[in-house]
Amino acid sequence: MTSPATASPSKFATVLRVTSGNFIEMFDFFLFGFYASYISKAFFPAENEFASLMLTFMTFGAGFLMRPLGAIFLGAYIDRVGRRKGLIVTLALMALGTMLIAFVPGYATIGLLAPALVLIGRLLQGFSAGVELGGVSVYLSEMATPGRKGFYVSWQSASQQVAIIVAAALGYGIKLMLTAEQVADWGWRVPFFVGCMIVPVLFVIRRSLQETEEFKARKRKPSLGEIFRSMIENWKLVVAGMMLVSMTTVSFYLITVYTPTFGKNVLKLSTESALIVTFCVGLSNFIWLPIMGTLSDRIGRRPLLLVFTVLTILTSYPALTWLVNDATFAKMLVVELWLSFLYASYNGAMVVALTEVMPVDVRTAGFSLAYSLATAIFGGFTPAIATGLIEMTGDKAAPGLWMSFAAICGLIATLILYRNRVEPVAQAA
Repeated sequence: MTSPATASPSKFATVLRVTSGNFIEMFDFFLFGFYASYISKAFFPAENEFASLMLTFMTFGAGFLMRPLGAIFLGAYIDRVGRRKGLIVTLALMALGTMLIAFVPGYATIGLLAPALVLIGRLLQGFSAGVELGGVSVYLSEMATPGRKGFYVSWQSASQQVAIIVAAALGYGIKLMLTAEQVADWGWRVPFFVGCMIVPVLFVIRRSLQETEEFKARKRKPSLGEIFRSMIENWKLVVAGMMLVSMTTVSFYLITVYTPTFGKNVLKLSTESALIVTFCVGLSNFIWLPIMGTLSDRIGRRPLLLVFTVLTILTSYPALTWLVNDATFAKMLVVELWLSFLYASYNGAMVVALTEVMPVDVRTAGFSLAYSLATAIFGGFTPAIATGLIEMTGDKAAPGLWMSFAAICGLIATLILYRNRVEPVAQAA
């Protein structure tokens, strides 16, 4: 078996092309979370800082409510017409949502129209993202060489980490170059403008994609009606898949999107410290995801899913308790890197597992629906839930309980999905 380092240049180029859209999706999602306090003042002004921030996070979460619709309709479209065409459509919708958020004037200028347009932008992003992850994951699984699906599919998530690293570095640079007043007034928009400028490049890259051989080899493509009926018939599988994803989506948004707000507003650390931690988390995720994806090819998905759900249940809340009792930059870095290891190790096996358990004729739609339901119900509202839990309980470590609950869901789903399933694993080289 070839090692990751010996992947052919053509395969490597294909991975770059197909994951390019993931970059802009997570770039924008992360920016919305990091600049939540500035966005709240620009679009959702309120006398109470908690209320203003909650309105912003609820708007952030509202985009995830559109994901199931995107999964159903765009997922069925991709399963019907092909992976390449569908991925171009999702990128166009994501770009439109990004431009709305970047260019809409603030509440002080156009009143209630400002938060309404920002909400529309988030809904467009959510509709697109509902199938982006599924379309990319399915494409990677279908173009992967035998015995290496875990490695190839892991780059769907790894590409998102590049976006987090770039966004954190860009935010850090803006913080150094501008005053606090400038950042609050207009500086927070600069990264969104950068995202808009990147979009045309990504369009050119994605248009060069070729359709997967597995899809082209199918003699018959199911109709949209047949795809919808198949998803209804397999609703138990979709629900189990949703529970499987819950651990991934909660932990991811907790350690990336929510981390800057948590570090700055809850732990009272500097913005620079929170950004450095977030940068390191993105780098850690990027390193561990392909490693664990490759390990899942060797030993199977089930062992990794079981081990890391249990570890998350046992350690997430105690780790955050240790951090908040005496918050320092060093302790925040250690805790976030531990949570990053848990997330990436689980996710390296989870994403490819979800592509394998879905029926082939509705693979994109089924994967996307399970994933989008998990983000809509669990992950997307994680920043809001974490903020609310801290406010209600007075316990700054309370977000760890939410992460543990999501891990319990992941553990139950793993036991259900692999109850009677025999996993093929690759032989060691």
